[in-house]
Amino acid sequence: MEDMQEQIHRIEDKVLQLLKEYNVAQKEIQRLQKENSRLAEQLQSQTEQADQFHQKVDAIKISSSGLHDNSKKDLEKRINTYLKDIDKCLALLHS
Repeated sequence: MEDMQEQIHRIEDKVLQLLKEYNVAQKEIQRLQKENSRLAEQLQSQTEQADQFHQKVDAIKISSSGLHDNSKKDLEKRINTYLKDIDKCLALLHS
C-alpha cells in the first residue's frame, strides 16, 4: 500500500512540475508575442520612413533636372526594388 502511495506522490510531483513548466512556457510565449508585435510595428515604421525618404529623394531628383532616359530607367528600377522590398516586409508581417 505504501508503494502505491509513493507512486501517486511521484505522479503528483511530476504533474506539478509539468504545470510549472507549462506556466513558464506560456509566459515566454506572451513575451515573444509582445516582442514580435513591437518588432512588426518598428519594421512598419522604418519601412514608412524609408519610403518617405526615397520619395523625397526622387522628388528632388525630378525637380532638379528633367528626366532623361537613363534617369527614367534608374528611377523605374529603384521603384521596382522598393515594391519588392515592401512585398517582402508585408510577407514577413503576415507570417
